Amino acid sequence: MSAAKQLITRLVMSFLSKTKDSGRPYTVIVEGNIGSGKTTFLQHFSKHRDVTVLAEPVDAWRNIKGNNLLSLLYEDPKKWSFTFQSYAQVTMLQNHTKQTLKPIKMIERSVYSARYCFVERLLRDGLLPAPSAAVLDHWFQWIIEHNLAEVDLVVYLRTTPEVVYERILKRKRPEERTVSMDYLKSLHDLHEEWLFHKTLHKCPAPTLVLNADLERSVIKAEFEKWEPQILNKGSAEAHAI
Repeated sequence: MSAAKQLITRLVMSFLSKTKDSGRPYTVIVEGNIGSGKTTFLQHFSKHRDVTVLAEPVDAWRNIKGNNLLSLLYEDPKKWSFTFQSYAQVTMLQNHTKQTLKPIKMIERSVYSARYCFVERLLRDGLLPAPSAAVLDHWFQWIIEHNLAEVDLVVYLRTTPEVVYERILKRKRPEERTVSMDYLKSLHDLHEEWLFHKTLHKCPAPTLVLNADLERSVIKAEFEKWEPQILNKGSAEAHAI
């Protein structure tokens, strides 16, 4: 067993022990850039009878009392960033705290990526004023301090901006029509800093990195290859950091 494998096994077992003691499900958050294949990943694992899948609450963002906050954000990020990120943080927290009956819970994105990638990006680009970012961060720190977003494993679907840009063009979602390559590169860099190089912020749990540039016909086999690692049901070699 490699040193990296031994390390992640020890870390995961430590987190799992705490999970059993608290009575909460073993929790996996699935992170990655726009178009990295999170939906495909979750669809694959939703077939397991002991897994509850919680998708990113996009429908809630598209319709809060008739208002499409996601569309407003893309159209005028400087005006709507604080409003959107405030609501995104609430809806993400609802996923984290949602009671489930199955022993494993998988969440698409999290309060962590909302803060570490999306809020960080808006702040760096001058689209979110520092006082607004401070308010969001205050709420985020409160969530963490009160253990409302505990995680056992992070799966990072690692992609290149060029690949996800092509996928976005093909799927033609209305809100994404203004997404630029520069925006995707910025988000990519933040995900890399946080989950791959680990130079930005703290990871909430051991991180499993998967090559999500693979074609859809191939990536499912890759998911099956790492299922024991992801579901914590046995040993498997993995690129885990």
